[in-house]
Amino acid sequence: MDQPELICIGEGAAADGHLVAFSRVCPGKEEPNDDSAAIIYTPCGSIVMAVADGVGGAPLGYKASAIAMECLAESLTASTLDPALHSADLRPAILDGIEKANAEILDMGTGAATTISVVEVRNRIARGYQVGDSMAMIVGQRGAIRWKSMSHSPVGYAIESGMIDEADAMHHDERHIVSNLVGSRSMHIEIGPAVSLSARDSIVIASDGLFDNLHLGEVSAIARVGRPLDRMNSLVKLATDRMEQTDADVPGKPDDLAILLMTP
Repeated sequence: MDQPELICIGEGAAADGHLVAFSRVCPGKEEPNDDSAAIIYTPCGSIVMAVADGVGGAPLGYKASAIAMECLAESLTASTLDPALHSADLRPAILDGIEKANAEILDMGTGAATTISVVEVRNRIARGYQVGDSMAMIVGQRGAIRWKSMSHSPVGYAIESGMIDEADAMHHDERHIVSNLVGSRSMHIEIGPAVSLSARDSIVIASDGLFDNLHLGEVSAIARVGRPLDRMNSLVKLATDRMEQTDADVPGKPDDLAILLMTP
Protein backbone atom coordinates (compact mmCIF):
# COMPACT_ATOMS: atom_id res chain seq x y z
CA MET A 1 0.00 0.00 0.00
CA ASP A 2 1.25 3.48 -0.83
CA GLN A 3 1.56 5.99 1.97
CA PRO A 4 -1.95 7.38 2.46
CA GLU A 5 -2.39 10.97 1.38
CA LEU A 6 -3.45 13.02 4.37
CA ILE A 7 -5.00 16.44 4.25
CA CYS A 8 -4.00 18.38 7.35
CA ILE A 9 -6.44 21.22 8.01
CA GLY A 10 -5.33 24.02 10.28
CA GLU A 11 -2.97 21.93 12.38
CA GLY A 12 -2.08 24.03 15.40
CA ALA A 13 -4.38 26.85 14.31
CA ALA A 14 -7.51 25.84 16.21
CA ALA A 15 -7.84 26.87 19.85
CA ASP A 16 -9.28 23.46 20.72
CA GLY A 17 -6.52 21.36 19.16
CA HIS A 18 -5.07 19.89 15.98
CA LEU A 19 -7.34 18.81 13.13
CA VAL A 20 -6.55 16.13 10.56
CA ALA A 21 -8.84 14.92 7.76
CA PHE A 22 -8.56 11.87 5.51
CA SER A 23 -10.76 10.50 2.74
CA ARG A 24 -10.17 7.76 0.19
CA VAL A 25 -12.22 5.63 -2.16
CA CYS A 26 -12.56 1.90 -1.43
CA PRO A 27 -9.55 -0.10 -2.70
CA GLY A 28 -10.31 -1.44 -6.17
CA LYS A 29 -13.50 0.58 -6.56
CA GLU A 30 -14.00 2.48 -9.84
CA GLU A 31 -17.08 4.50 -8.83
CA PRO A 32 -16.76 7.87 -7.04
CA ASN A 33 -16.07 8.10 -3.32
CA ASP A 34 -19.44 8.06 -1.52
CA ASP A 35 -17.91 9.63 1.61
CA SER A 36 -17.71 13.38 2.20
CA ALA A 37 -16.26 15.34 5.10
CA ALA A 38 -16.11 18.96 6.24
CA ILE A 39 -14.51 21.11 8.93
CA ILE A 40 -16.24 24.44 9.35
CA TYR A 41 -14.99 27.35 11.44
CA THR A 42 -17.56 29.90 12.62
CA PRO A 43 -17.08 33.56 13.65
CA CYS A 44 -18.15 32.72 17.21
CA GLY A 45 -15.10 30.46 17.58
CA SER A 46 -16.88 27.14 17.15
CA ILE A 47 -15.58 24.28 15.03
CA VAL A 48 -18.12 22.02 13.33
CA MET A 49 -16.85 18.69 11.98
CA ALA A 50 -18.96 16.37 9.85
CA VAL A 51 -18.72 13.10 7.92
CA ALA A 52 -21.37 11.80 5.52
CA ASP A 53 -21.50 8.43 3.78
CA GLY A 54 -23.69 8.12 0.71
CA VAL A 55 -25.58 4.84 0.67
CA GLY A 56 -23.58 2.31 -1.31
CA GLY A 57 -25.47 0.75 -4.20
CA ALA A 58 -28.04 3.56 -4.24
CA PRO A 59 -28.13 6.02 -7.13
CA LEU A 60 -25.87 9.05 -6.65
CA GLY A 61 -24.77 8.20 -3.13
CA TYR A 62 -21.70 10.38 -3.60
CA LYS A 63 -23.91 13.32 -4.54
CA ALA A 64 -26.16 12.81 -1.52
CA SER A 65 -23.20 12.98 0.88
CA ALA A 66 -21.87 16.10 -0.86
CA ILE A 67 -25.28 17.77 -0.59
CA ALA A 68 -25.30 17.05 3.15
CA MET A 69 -21.95 18.82 3.60
CA GLU A 70 -22.97 21.75 1.40
CA CYS A 71 -26.30 22.30 3.15
CA LEU A 72 -24.65 22.13 6.58
CA ALA A 73 -21.99 24.66 5.57
CA GLU A 74 -24.55 26.99 3.97
CA SER A 75 -26.79 26.88 7.02
CA LEU A 76 -23.93 27.64 9.39
CA THR A 77 -22.69 30.45 7.16
CA ALA A 78 -26.15 32.03 6.94
CA SER A 79 -26.60 31.84 10.71
CA THR A 80 -23.35 33.72 11.39
CA LEU A 81 -23.42 36.42 8.72
CA ASP A 82 -25.06 38.82 11.18
CA PRO A 83 -22.48 39.87 13.83
CA ALA A 84 -25.33 39.95 16.36
CA LEU A 85 -25.67 36.18 15.94
CA HIS A 86 -22.01 35.32 16.52
CA SER A 87 -22.75 34.15 20.04
CA ALA A 88 -25.90 32.27 19.11
CA ASP A 89 -26.50 28.59 19.76
CA LEU A 90 -25.49 26.64 16.64
CA ARG A 91 -27.97 23.83 17.20
CA PRO A 92 -30.73 25.44 15.09
CA ALA A 93 -28.32 26.01 12.19
CA ILE A 94 -26.98 22.43 12.30
CA LEU A 95 -30.47 20.96 12.48
CA ASP A 96 -31.69 23.25 9.68
CA GLY A 97 -28.74 22.22 7.51
CA ILE A 98 -29.50 18.52 7.92
CA GLU A 99 -33.23 19.09 7.33
CA LYS A 100 -32.47 21.09 4.19
CA ALA A 101 -30.20 18.32 2.93
CA ASN A 102 -32.96 15.79 3.57
CA ALA A 103 -35.41 17.85 1.50
CA GLU A 104 -32.94 18.41 -1.36
CA ILE A 105 -32.01 14.72 -1.58
CA LEU A 106 -35.67 13.69 -1.54
CA ASP A 107 -36.37 16.24 -4.31
CA MET A 108 -33.79 14.51 -6.51
CA GLY A 109 -36.24 11.62 -6.78
CA THR A 110 -33.50 9.04 -7.39
CA GLY A 111 -33.61 7.13 -4.12
CA ALA A 112 -30.26 8.59 -3.06
CA ALA A 113 -29.53 8.84 0.66
CA THR A 114 -26.68 9.43 3.07
CA THR A 115 -25.67 9.17 6.69
CA ILE A 116 -24.27 12.14 8.60
CA SER A 117 -22.37 12.50 11.86
CA VAL A 118 -21.64 16.01 13.17
CA VAL A 119 -19.74 17.25 16.21
CA GLU A 120 -19.59 20.92 17.20
CA VAL A 121 -16.93 22.14 19.62
CA ARG A 122 -17.08 25.50 21.36
CA ASN A 123 -15.34 26.64 24.51
CA ARG A 124 -14.22 23.05 25.17
CA ILE A 125 -17.82 21.79 25.03
CA ALA A 126 -18.63 19.14 22.38
CA ARG A 127 -22.03 18.00 21.14
CA GLY A 128 -22.86 15.39 18.52
CA TYR A 129 -25.65 15.07 15.96
CA GLN A 130 -26.39 11.78 14.24
CA VAL A 131 -28.34 10.28 11.33
CA GLY A 132 -27.34 6.76 10.28
CA ASP A 133 -24.27 4.66 11.05
CA SER A 134 -21.39 7.07 10.53
CA MET A 135 -20.22 7.57 14.10
CA ALA A 136 -18.34 9.88 16.45
CA MET A 137 -16.53 9.25 19.71
CA ILE A 138 -14.67 11.22 22.36
CA VAL A 139 -11.62 9.42 23.77
CA GLY A 140 -9.85 10.29 27.02
CA GLN A 141 -6.08 10.33 27.51
CA ARG A 142 -6.06 6.83 29.00
CA GLY A 143 -8.25 5.36 26.27
CA ALA A 144 -11.63 5.51 28.00
CA ILE A 145 -14.50 6.25 25.62
CA ARG A 146 -16.10 9.27 27.27
CA TRP A 147 -18.95 9.42 24.75
CA LYS A 148 -19.90 7.79 21.47
CA SER A 149 -22.81 8.11 19.12
CA MET A 150 -25.10 5.17 18.44
CA SER A 151 -25.38 3.56 15.02
CA HIS A 152 -28.93 3.93 13.72
CA SER A 153 -29.32 0.35 12.61
CA PRO A 154 -30.92 -2.83 13.94
CA VAL A 155 -27.48 -4.05 15.02
CA GLY A 156 -26.63 -0.69 16.60
CA TYR A 157 -29.83 -0.71 18.63
CA ALA A 158 -29.16 -4.31 19.69
CA ILE A 159 -25.72 -3.30 20.99
CA GLU A 160 -27.19 -0.36 22.88
CA SER A 161 -29.84 -2.57 24.52
CA GLY A 162 -27.30 -5.20 25.53
CA MET A 163 -28.76 -7.92 23.30
CA ILE A 164 -25.45 -8.33 21.45
CA ASP A 165 -21.91 -7.27 22.29
CA GLU A 166 -19.75 -5.10 20.09
CA ALA A 167 -17.33 -7.88 19.15
CA ASP A 168 -20.12 -10.17 17.88
CA ALA A 169 -21.81 -7.26 16.11
CA MET A 170 -18.73 -6.76 13.91
CA HIS A 171 -19.57 -10.07 12.20
CA HIS A 172 -23.36 -9.75 12.13
CA ASP A 173 -24.98 -10.49 8.76
CA GLU A 174 -27.22 -7.40 9.02
CA ARG A 175 -24.58 -4.90 10.14
CA HIS A 176 -24.83 -3.14 6.77
CA ILE A 177 -28.56 -2.35 7.22
CA VAL A 178 -29.18 1.30 8.21
CA SER A 179 -32.60 2.31 9.53
CA ASN A 180 -32.28 6.13 9.54
CA LEU A 181 -30.96 8.15 6.60
CA VAL A 182 -30.80 11.68 5.23
CA GLY A 183 -32.97 11.36 2.13
CA SER A 184 -35.83 9.58 3.90
CA ARG A 185 -39.27 10.92 4.81
CA SER A 186 -38.92 9.28 8.21
CA MET A 187 -35.50 10.79 8.97
CA HIS A 188 -34.86 11.82 12.56
CA ILE A 189 -31.83 13.59 14.05
CA GLU A 190 -30.38 12.36 17.32
CA ILE A 191 -28.77 15.12 19.40
CA GLY A 192 -26.12 14.06 21.88
CA PRO A 193 -25.36 15.55 25.30
CA ALA A 194 -23.01 18.47 25.92
CA VAL A 195 -19.66 16.95 26.88
CA SER A 196 -17.02 19.03 28.64
CA LEU A 197 -13.71 18.15 27.04
CA SER A 198 -10.76 17.41 29.27
CA ALA A 199 -7.34 18.73 28.34
CA ARG A 200 -6.18 15.52 26.62
CA ASP A 201 -9.43 14.34 24.99
CA SER A 202 -9.49 13.44 21.29
CA ILE A 203 -12.47 13.30 18.93
CA VAL A 204 -12.89 10.80 16.07
CA ILE A 205 -15.65 11.09 13.45
CA ALA A 206 -15.71 8.53 10.65
CA SER A 207 -17.76 6.60 8.15
CA ASP A 208 -18.36 2.89 8.62
CA GLY A 209 -15.24 2.27 6.56
CA LEU A 210 -13.48 2.74 9.90
CA PHE A 211 -16.01 1.50 12.44
CA ASP A 212 -16.90 -1.68 10.51
CA ASN A 213 -13.23 -2.66 10.36
CA LEU A 214 -11.84 -1.63 13.75
CA HIS A 215 -13.19 -2.43 17.19
CA LEU A 216 -13.98 0.62 19.33
CA GLY A 217 -11.14 -0.27 21.67
CA GLU A 218 -8.71 -0.30 18.75
CA VAL A 219 -9.89 3.12 17.57
CA SER A 220 -9.60 4.61 21.04
CA ALA A 221 -6.12 3.14 21.61
CA ILE A 222 -4.77 4.57 18.35
CA ALA A 223 -6.55 7.93 18.51
CA ARG A 224 -5.15 8.95 21.89
CA VAL A 225 -1.37 8.53 21.44
CA GLY A 226 1.25 10.19 19.20
CA ARG A 227 1.50 13.02 16.73
CA PRO A 228 -1.81 13.84 14.98
CA LEU A 229 -0.62 12.67 11.56
CA ASP A 230 0.84 9.49 13.05
CA ARG A 231 -2.48 8.70 14.72
CA MET A 232 -4.32 9.20 11.44
CA ASN A 233 -1.81 7.12 9.49
CA SER A 234 -2.22 4.27 11.98
CA LEU A 235 -6.02 4.35 11.77
CA VAL A 236 -5.92 4.35 7.96
CA LYS A 237 -3.32 1.58 7.75
CA LEU A 238 -5.15 -0.76 10.12
CA ALA A 239 -8.52 -0.11 8.42
CA THR A 240 -6.96 -0.79 5.01
CA ASP A 241 -5.26 -3.97 6.24
CA ARG A 242 -8.61 -5.20 7.55
CA MET A 243 -10.33 -4.43 4.25
CA GLU A 244 -7.78 -6.56 2.42
CA GLN A 245 -7.55 -9.55 4.80
CA THR A 246 -9.57 -12.76 4.45
CA ASP A 247 -9.56 -14.18 7.99
CA ALA A 248 -13.21 -14.85 8.91
CA ASP A 249 -12.44 -14.29 12.60
CA VAL A 250 -11.18 -10.74 12.00
CA PRO A 251 -13.44 -7.82 10.96
CA GLY A 252 -13.04 -6.92 7.32
CA LYS A 253 -15.30 -4.93 5.00
CA PRO A 254 -13.95 -3.10 1.91
CA ASP A 255 -15.47 0.37 1.84
CA ASP A 256 -14.84 4.05 1.20
CA LEU A 257 -13.16 5.71 4.15
CA ALA A 258 -13.44 9.19 5.68
CA ILE A 259 -11.99 10.16 9.07
CA LEU A 260 -11.79 13.43 10.96
CA LEU A 261 -9.53 13.58 14.01
CA MET A 262 -9.23 16.35 16.60
CA THR A 263 -6.34 15.89 19.02
CA PRO A 264 -5.05 18.02 21.91
